[in-house]
Amino acid sequence: MNGMSIILKKELKRVFGDKKLVFSMFILPAIIMIALYGIMGFMIGKMNSDIEENVNRVYVVNADDRMKNAIVASGFDKTNDITYFNDDEFKAQEQDIRDEILNGDAQLIVYVEKDFNQKFTSYSDSTSPVPQIKISYNSTENYSQNTYGMFTTGVLEIYRTGLLQERVGSLDQLNVFDLQNDIIEKEEKANSRFISMMLPYMIVIMLFAGAMSVGVDAMAGEKERGTLASMLLSPVNRTAIAGGKIIAMMILSGLSAIVYVVSMMVAMPVMSAMGGEETAMSEGLGGLSLSLVEGLQLAAIMLALVFLFVAIISFMAIRAKDTKAASSLISPIYIVVMVAGMLTMFMSGKEVPITRYFIPVYGNAVAIKDICNGELVASNFLASLAGTVIIAILLTIGIARAFDDEKIMFNA
Repeated sequence: MNGMSIILKKELKRVFGDKKLVFSMFILPAIIMIALYGIMGFMIGKMNSDIEENVNRVYVVNADDRMKNAIVASGFDKTNDITYFNDDEFKAQEQDIRDEILNGDAQLIVYVEKDFNQKFTSYSDSTSPVPQIKISYNSTENYSQNTYGMFTTGVLEIYRTGLLQERVGSLDQLNVFDLQNDIIEKEEKANSRFISMMLPYMIVIMLFAGAMSVGVDAMAGEKERGTLASMLLSPVNRTAIAGGKIIAMMILSGLSAIVYVVSMMVAMPVMSAMGGEETAMSEGLGGLSLSLVEGLQLAAIMLALVFLFVAIISFMAIRAKDTKAASSLISPIYIVVMVAGMLTMFMSGKEVPITRYFIPVYGNAVAIKDICNGELVASNFLASLAGTVIIAILLTIGIARAFDDEKIMFNA
C-alpha cells in the first residue's frame, strides 16, 4: 500500500507540477468550450436577427381585396416588399421571377387561381372544384423559408377565416366542440426533457476524453520514453505501480470531466445570452434539479465510468509500443463508446429491461437519463454499477498481469 501511494503522489506531482500540462488539461478546455458556445450563440443570434430584419421580395398574383386586406391585417406588408400582378403580367415574367426565387433574390410567389372567386362562390359540396392557391418558395434559403412560414400562418389564416365567415355567416356554427387539454406528467421529467437526452451522452464522451488525455501518456508514453522501465526496476511492487497509476489517472480524468461539465453549465447560458433568446439547451439545464440521493447516484455512476474508461485505456495502452500505436488501438473503442452514449438520445420511452443496465456504458447512460427524469430505481442503479465495475476489475487484473510480463513491459 505504501508503494502504491508513492506512485500515486508521483503521478499527481508529474501533472500538477507542470504548468503547461495543467493549463492544457484543466484550463484550456474550459476556455475553448465557453468561447465555442459563445461564438455559436452569437452566430445564431446574428442569423435570427438578419432573417427578421431582411426585407423580403414577395410576388402575389391575382389577389382580390380580401387577400390584400388579410396581408395588411397580418402586418405582412410591413416587413416584406410586395408586388401585385394580374395573371397576364405574371405569365410574361414567370420564368424570370422563378429564377429570382432560385437564386435567392426573391423569396415567395403566391399564385391565386384566376377563377378563384368563381369557384369559391359556386362551391356546394365535395363534387365541386376547390379553388387553389399555389405558393412557390426556395426551401434551401432561410429568407424564403421564413417568409413562407409567415405567410401561411399569418396571412392565409386570416384569409381563410374571412372566406369561411362569408360562406356560413357566423363562425360559431362551425364550433362543434371545445377541446380541453388535461396534461398529466411528471414535473421533473417535463422540465429536464432536453437535458435528459443530452447529458448522458455528454458525460460519457467527456469522461472518456478525460481518461484518454491522461491514460495514453501515463502508460504508452512512459514506455516510449523509458521512464516506466526504470520504475519497474525500483523496489516498489509492480502491482502497486499499476494500482497507483490507475488511481492517479482516475483522479485526473475525473477532474478533467468535472471541468468539462462545469464549463458546459457555464457555456449554455452564455450561448443563450449571445443568441438573444432563451434556447432549449439553457432551459433544459435550468430545469435539472437533483435530490441528494440522485446527486450521489450520479456521482457513483460517473466514478464507475471513470474506473472503466481508465481501465480500458490503460489495458490497451500498456500493450502498445508507443503513444501512436496506443491511440490507434483506442480510437475504435472511442467510437463504440460514443455510439453507446448516443443510443439514449433516441429512446422511445419504452421501459428498459434490467438486463440492459448491466451493459457497460449503455446501461450507465440509461441510468443517468433515468436520474434526470427522476425515474431511476435501486435495482437498475445497482445493475448499472455492477456491470461496469465487474468489467473494470477484470481489466485491472489484466493490467496487473501485464506489468509482470517482461515482453509486454519492455517491448521485447
